[in-house]
Amino acid sequence: MHQENHNTDRIGWLRAAVLGANDGVVSVSSIVVGIAAAAGTTPGTILLAGVAALVAGATSMAAGEYVSVQSQADTEHANLAKEARELREQPEYELQELTDIYVGRGVEPTLARQVAEQLTAADALGTHAREELGITEELRAQPFQAALASALAFVAGGIIPVIAAVLLPHDIVGVGVTVVTLLALLLLGALAAYAGGASIWKGALRVTLWGAAAMALSALVGSFFGVQA
Repeated sequence: MHQENHNTDRIGWLRAAVLGANDGVVSVSSIVVGIAAAAGTTPGTILLAGVAALVAGATSMAAGEYVSVQSQADTEHANLAKEARELREQPEYELQELTDIYVGRGVEPTLARQVAEQLTAADALGTHAREELGITEELRAQPFQAALASALAFVAGGIIPVIAAVLLPHDIVGVGVTVVTLLALLLLGALAAYAGGASIWKGALRVTLWGAAAMALSALVGSFFGVQA
């Protein structure tokens, strides 16, 4: 038997996870390095700053992701409700609209009409949601899933520079955390690309380069205020 495995059902949580992990590694590493570079800091101080950054960042990521995806979900619900109302009030118009969609895709008009009638009889709203609105069950917005994936990924990514800063000798914390962060970004990019079925090397390099650019910008901004980051 011929079997096909696609990754469309992973799009929602994968996007949130990649964003959360990348943000966790980059933002927490910038804070940790800045705190570690200050005079008189101890491993306990660095750990406290890192944990505070993890909690605040994970909470912020989860809230922001939930609000964003919930807005998408609200739009989908509104469009589906409108489509359901039109199917009740103008069934013939909606049937012709569906027929025109298939004709536009190259189906012969008579056959397109037959297909539209059969699919309408089987699941009118589901068919119009898919064909007219581009809404499918696999790609429906899932706010809670996106928020949870984003928060957990932020913690998973952000804990890496925290552990590195605590374990590394104090005099090499800045360089050490930077190197560890870049390696973590390389690995995260590769894992995200693998989970999505994309090129591992391209995914790894893309995440690493953008993460490095974000860290460099953070260091540049910090230098204006006399802070090493």
